[in-house]
Amino acid sequence: PYAEQFDESGGRVVRLPAGHYVFYGGHGRRLLLTDPHGNPLHECEWGKNDQGRDILTGARVRLDWGQWVGLKPSGLVNTTALDLSTRAGWQRLRADDLRHMAARALQVPVEEVRFFYKEQDLLISSHGTATIRHRKDALYVLENGTFERCRFMACMGAMHWDDIDFLPVVELFQSLLPGTGSAIFELIRGLYDDQNADRPTPRALRYRGIPTYPSQAAFRLFSAFFTARTPRGEQPFQLFMDAPRSHEVTWLPASENPRRYVGRGGQCCVTVRQRILEKLTLADDEAGLSYVAPSPQRVAPCERTVEVHDHELILNDRGRKTTLAIDPTWGPLVETPGDSLSSVSVQWSDVFSGAFPQLSGREAYSAVHLYPEDDTEIGELASQPFVVDYLQDLFEQDASMAALTSRGTRVLVHLFDGAISGCIDSRHLRAYTVAYESGAYAQKQAQALWNRFAALNRLSWLQQIRMYSVTATSIPENLYDLVYEWIPFARFEQPDQIENMIDVLIRRVAVGGTAFVVGPAAAGYIMHRKNLSIESSERVSDLPPFQIHRGILPRARLRSELTLYRVRRP
Repeated sequence: PYAEQFDESGGRVVRLPAGHYVFYGGHGRRLLLTDPHGNPLHECEWGKNDQGRDILTGARVRLDWGQWVGLKPSGLVNTTALDLSTRAGWQRLRADDLRHMAARALQVPVEEVRFFYKEQDLLISSHGTATIRHRKDALYVLENGTFERCRFMACMGAMHWDDIDFLPVVELFQSLLPGTGSAIFELIRGLYDDQNADRPTPRALRYRGIPTYPSQAAFRLFSAFFTARTPRGEQPFQLFMDAPRSHEVTWLPASENPRRYVGRGGQCCVTVRQRILEKLTLADDEAGLSYVAPSPQRVAPCERTVEVHDHELILNDRGRKTTLAIDPTWGPLVETPGDSLSSVSVQWSDVFSGAFPQLSGREAYSAVHLYPEDDTEIGELASQPFVVDYLQDLFEQDASMAALTSRGTRVLVHLFDGAISGCIDSRHLRAYTVAYESGAYAQKQAQALWNRFAALNRLSWLQQIRMYSVTATSIPENLYDLVYEWIPFARFEQPDQIENMIDVLIRRVAVGGTAFVVGPAAAGYIMHRKNLSIESSERVSDLPPFQIHRGILPRARLRSELTLYRVRRP
């Protein structure tokens, strides 16, 4: 009824072949996309710029599990000031001179700099100060579904939403909530289709950014909504993965893009493309994972699959099967060939000893690291990847460090909940004991480990990993050759508790063993007093991974005194 009466307000409603509805305002711009039952999938808000042109002022997209994510065009603006007054002839410098300087510094074509930096983004004052603004579109987690309570999540190249002409680079992509990428591309493809409806040929798009970060995941996402073309018949994926040449791949609209349908009172969402069911997500799923169609090319994440058989859906999870009825609006769906059975004996949940994390679906899906866009201190778990990423690079680049850590066969990972998987080496078989506090993040890390070892055909190695909740289970009192120790922020101002942790650490590290300890300056003084040999110490804020992060969010700030120590027990 709402669709039938909407035209009275000056708008119009279009029903798509798949049954979805698109609502347009009197200005002709898209306002809303719903599934056939009227469940909203994305919404757009439009305004006018100084020239009276329609511009997108905000949007929100519904994720498969019911969470809303907000988009603010140019919502993140980083400003840099340069003093040019000491340069001879600075009075003759113009905006394009700054573009050429930036192109040389960033090692990108000047055309890319021109594309993203407009005249209003490059200003030179009469005193010789250049102000450079880098605008990005910002993505937010909408805690109550609106922008009234939102948290910054990620950003991407500033899109021309009124006339889409490129595919964007997403920064902080590891912070994206599950399903964000496909939901945003559903919006991009919808607006693109609107804008190309009256063109004789659709506009070809290119992947653009300063710089680009081509990846297999990005190529797979783009390919769901667009079709790749190459100039000389080259293989699209290989050309796309060559970063300096990624822009040579052109993207045209796929004949049919994925369509989402919401079912079971909003508790279920399915994605269908060309009558094939690609994915099913349950909002209350305590594992926080979708079910995907089985593929002969790759193992399904955590071996969770959904099949279509005899007019019903079969959900396979760790050897267990459940069924769901098919909504007629989803189909007719293509039957899944064959019947996939669990082919592995080790599941991601097998790594947990004692109490298994008891989570709500929202807790499980939301276990991603979020970083403030301002100078608010970065949270504890979100700080941990900076350390682990640095150590991984160190082990790869420094042969002596790699040899030092590879000698150990028993490893303890203590309270590194936000980066457990990065502490576990998939190249050498070792026995790992993991102690965690956050069940949601430990579960996410266990799932990441299963996927990694499955891809390497080493799932049996998971049997050497055991995770213990420090609030529910005692950690085995063994001696370890290598320890990753995180001192919680709550203990930074309590030297007696830090000393207790160091005493326990000493009892756990084998003679000659190594520990990577992260904590405040007080931890260093205590370890020195306890006769632990401190081989090195570095502020986490000085480590390259955090410096790269500050290139995206210049105001980013870590906990004061957060230090990485490498210590050895004599």
